[in-house]
Amino acid sequence: MLDSIFSNITSTVDITQILLCILTSILLGVLIALTHKYTSKYNKNFLITLATLPLLISTIIIMVNGNLGTSVAVLGAFGFVRFRSIPGTSKEILAVLFCMTIGLVTGMGNLLFALLITIIGCLILYLYNKFTLFDENKYEKYLKITIPENLDYTEVFDDIFKKFTTDHTLVSVKTTNMGSMFDLKYRVTLEKEVNEKKFIDELRVKNGNLKIILTHQIEESEL
Repeated sequence: MLDSIFSNITSTVDITQILLCILTSILLGVLIALTHKYTSKYNKNFLITLATLPLLISTIIIMVNGNLGTSVAVLGAFGFVRFRSIPGTSKEILAVLFCMTIGLVTGMGNLLFALLITIIGCLILYLYNKFTLFDENKYEKYLKITIPENLDYTEVFDDIFKKFTTDHTLVSVKTTNMGSMFDLKYRVTLEKEVNEKKFIDELRVKNGNLKIILTHQIEESEL
């Protein structure tokens, strides 16, 4: 039932089979793109990429058609594309890998298998996004504080952390502004129903009203 539509690996394939693979790749790519649209943050260009990627991968696999040397060359080409791409989120990387997998399967002619994997994969992504199984702790935050170099950062905020948080960890310390300041990054777990403005105001008194950023864990890379 899940066999390839290509009866054997030859130097040529039937044009009808090729068109069927192309059509299936396009439809499954659109389905994956729509799933990503409703489960993640997105932009139009990325959705277009997802919708088109299975078609491109499928075409490459059809053209390779079992040739080992060509397969190695294609693998190298994908490596160049990877290093010329802007780093994305884990969900974006997953979506790209999903589309490449479906393109690979359709390119080998396993259309029913590709359809099955796409439906199951999209359903899993939707359910994971819908339910709270992997939701982050809404009280866990990342805190970035800039302080002058003459301020001892080791215990300077301990009294404030004790008042407003249940747990805090100093993640990193970095010098900035030609070494005249420190950028401190903390992982903190706030008390329930804490007033974040009061928390930040008390920190501002200690750090001389320099920059403070309080953000959620998912945005840690933006600190």
